[in-house]
Amino acid sequence: MAGTPLARAEHFVWLTARVLEQRRFAYHFLGAAAEPVEAALTAYLNEDGGYGHALEPDLRGPASQPLHTAHALRVLDSIGRCGGLRAERICRYLTSVATRDGALPVIHPSQRGYPTAPFIPIVSDPPSELLATGPVVGLLHRNQVWHAWLFRATDFCWAAVDGLRKSHPYEIQAAVAFLDGVPDRSRAEEAADRLGRLVREQRLVVLDPERSDENPVAAGYAPGEYHHPHDYARVPGSLARRWFTDEEMDRSLDHLAREQQEDGGWPVRWRQWAPSTALEWRPVVTVEALRTLRAHGRVLR
Repeated sequence: MAGTPLARAEHFVWLTARVLEQRRFAYHFLGAAAEPVEAALTAYLNEDGGYGHALEPDLRGPASQPLHTAHALRVLDSIGRCGGLRAERICRYLTSVATRDGALPVIHPSQRGYPTAPFIPIVSDPPSELLATGPVVGLLHRNQVWHAWLFRATDFCWAAVDGLRKSHPYEIQAAVAFLDGVPDRSRAEEAADRLGRLVREQRLVVLDPERSDENPVAAGYAPGEYHHPHDYARVPGSLARRWFTDEEMDRSLDHLAREQQEDGGWPVRWRQWAPSTALEWRPVVTVEALRTLRAHGRVLR
């Protein structure tokens, strides 16, 4: 397919994406307004203030879930709409599904009975998880949202980050999302420095894409499900950007750009378990790949 990377991605999005990802692409890359993005997102909103209806494609069915709601918050944050009554309503939902220590589970038992990715177990008494809590808490802090639930959730995240000794890439990404938004910046910088050393020591990042197969794949991950510097430092201002040299970051971004496929979209690297999830995830991944490349100054046109 001829054309610039952005033009090819646009063709892919119009051909395959859900309305939400089409609206997001139009907002981020075609100068469209934010209101249509918010309108498309509202279709996934439930009466309890949470989001469901397979917004996060690996969880099917209508039930509100923390992962769906975190996805919605990321969308709202990206269009500058993460505040006011909508944020208060979301925090009420998060309070209702929080664990005993005030954090979030990856998946709430209300998902039981609906199709769910086999790598996301449903249990009756789910544990608190930094994976689910960190990105939400960091994002709400970054948008200066204040709610009673946030105090306990923030304490949980600090304890979880401080206690990390052995981890995996998605948990590290969650920790970074928390540290990038939490108000105590000096403590966040200190914690991020330690996590950066952990990422290198435990080989949780591929620093040379040409030799990626020499890196271990985390337990439970799909074959080839590697993480690169750009997966941790989505924007230059992230604390994770300090973990990598300019040369390492350039190699990572070059690799991300090369991953664009012939149809204009980017691939999904984690395990796919149903045709619909693969189809719905690729436009999400494509929009995020483009946003990452542009944030780091790569020319898309």
